[in-house]
Amino acid sequence: MNRKLLLLNLVLLVAVVCASWQLRNDWVAGRARAQALLHRQAKPQAPPAVIFSRPPDPVVAATYADIALKMLFSKDRNPTVVVEVKPAPVKPMPPLPLLYGVMNLPGGATAVMSDKAGGRHMGIRPGDKVGEFTLLAVSREDITLEWDGKQLVKRIDDLLDRAGPPAQAPAPDLMPRAAPPAASGPSSTRLDSKPADGKPEPGVDIGNKVHACQAGDTSPAGTQANGYRKVVTPTPFGSSCRWEPM
Repeated sequence: MNRKLLLLNLVLLVAVVCASWQLRNDWVAGRARAQALLHRQAKPQAPPAVIFSRPPDPVVAATYADIALKMLFSKDRNPTVVVEVKPAPVKPMPPLPLLYGVMNLPGGATAVMSDKAGGRHMGIRPGDKVGEFTLLAVSREDITLEWDGKQLVKRIDDLLDRAGPPAQAPAPDLMPRAAPPAASGPSSTRLDSKPADGKPEPGVDIGNKVHACQAGDTSPAGTQANGYRKVVTPTPFGSSCRWEPM
């Protein structure tokens, strides 16, 4: 029994010694590697090549046009400036001249015209001016005028002055007058400002045996009195009233 224990102790001792020796060798080898690593000189490497990028382009306002055109919060933005061009005012055309007749003379056709109603009658030939119009041509039915570079072809019937000279009423007498003398007989006729006894009668003589109508005379046209007939003519300035001999 003691022999076996002694043998076992011997085997254990040999194992311990071997383990210690292996451990020491590993420690010595590790220390040698550490020392070699600490004293080893590092070989410097070449620095990497530096690559410079392209410099940025200068800032140009036109490159930001898309920002203004595609602005989500303001869709009405538009770089196109709309300039409103107002049309030139149209020059109003003056009234057409009036025509009183056309004469075919050996030297050419001549139109008797005036630039306005009541104006002076003038013989106008092609090329002459009447007011602001220029006569270009005259035919039996048409007259060609020029105004502001435009040609106007008008029928003769459209230019004829059909109104005629308006009859002028006598100017009212604003001065006080003495009372008219009493009638000498029953056959006398009153010609003052109002009809006698409410009857329509001719008024004062305005020339050429024509008498004016009296104030307050409301009798209709065609009324006859004292050998005169009442005539009422419409004019552009109102109705013209007179008494003409029958």
